[in-house]
Amino acid sequence: MSFSRLLKLIIVLFLLFTATVSLRSQKQQTTKEIFEDTTRKIDIIDIVKSKFKFSPKTLKRSPGKKVYFSLLPISSAMPGGGRALITSTSAGFYLGSRSNTFLSNVTFSPYLNFKGRNSIAFRSNIYTKENLWNIQGDTRFSLYPEYIYATKNTIYRDEKLLLNYKYIRFYQAALRRIKPYFFAGVGYDLDYHININSVNDTIGLQKFTGYNHGTDVNQNTLSSGITVNLQYDTRNNAINPLPGAYANLIYRVNPSFLGNGSHAWKSLYLDGRKYINFPDRKRKVVALWSYLWTAFNNDVPYLDLPANGADVYQRSARGIDQNRYRGKSLWYIEGEYRRDITMNGLLGYVLFTNLTTITNPATQRLSGPHAAAGGGLRIKFNKRSGTNIAIDYGFSKGHSGIYLNLGEAF
Repeated sequence: MSFSRLLKLIIVLFLLFTATVSLRSQKQQTTKEIFEDTTRKIDIIDIVKSKFKFSPKTLKRSPGKKVYFSLLPISSAMPGGGRALITSTSAGFYLGSRSNTFLSNVTFSPYLNFKGRNSIAFRSNIYTKENLWNIQGDTRFSLYPEYIYATKNTIYRDEKLLLNYKYIRFYQAALRRIKPYFFAGVGYDLDYHININSVNDTIGLQKFTGYNHGTDVNQNTLSSGITVNLQYDTRNNAINPLPGAYANLIYRVNPSFLGNGSHAWKSLYLDGRKYINFPDRKRKVVALWSYLWTAFNNDVPYLDLPANGADVYQRSARGIDQNRYRGKSLWYIEGEYRRDITMNGLLGYVLFTNLTTITNPATQRLSGPHAAAGGGLRIKFNKRSGTNIAIDYGFSKGHSGIYLNLGEAF
């Protein structure tokens, strides 16, 4: 089957999936009413209170307005070499009644690795009262050294090249609820790579990759586009999803008049997730995730091409080095088993596996599937927002890594 036929098949399946789940939802309430009993559950906050005999002053309840903060200073390995100091701060809150409003969340993640790679990232996913609007944002300012890999379809095989560049990302989208769980809207996406240059390179990025756009020496690349967004979401809590489903379609157009010049291009991103709960005294969930990301033109700057680990929250392909595979089209699939270890929900574990299939940017040859697998420990940081400390170990052929995050991978 050709990739174009595969793409059409996936789009049809995506639309059928959205329509089927939408029809089912009409038999439910307008917005899902899920209250999780946390009276017998404990988290790190409870342990700290008990250990230090700390009894904070009781505050009056203000339904829908309470903010649940989580803060985690961690150290982790980074692409490009070295380790990084990362401070991940997450806040979950309700802008309306929990009976008809999803949990909103914002994250702030600055990091520093003392080898030139520094970043400030701010992401937000806001649901207004009664889920009337969903406002999404992703803003990043980064200084990179990053490895770029050749493929088996080039003469350099699996060699790697270290790149330096500065990166600015500004993504914003506003989606309005059309009917229960279904949202539609528009957005604006900006990707700006500044002074792209290779380190100790005698080959040249263009020759190394076999790709002619965005690979000149000391080049700047700008991608400025308008997006059309469709979203279906039955998850009450995106930080730690309860049983439900999620589907997202983003069609991006980067026209000449928005600063792209002669390098206008388009792309499509399809994301589908399903969470299956199995009744048990301990929480037991199977989570499934798949996305297709493809560019429709040949003028996409090299660093804006689809790549593993370049999804919105950079959580895909655990066990594979970030941006190890980059091409014109990428298809990803992952499955994860999640279960509590303790009855009180303080400790849990996960087992996961994923596959990445991609087309070479220069030759359009299909590569993969590239497999990875692993497992991890979960420690309940905040039971009110469902925030876990996630400590994962993933491995694949020629690579392994430890991943630390606040919240689930997906």
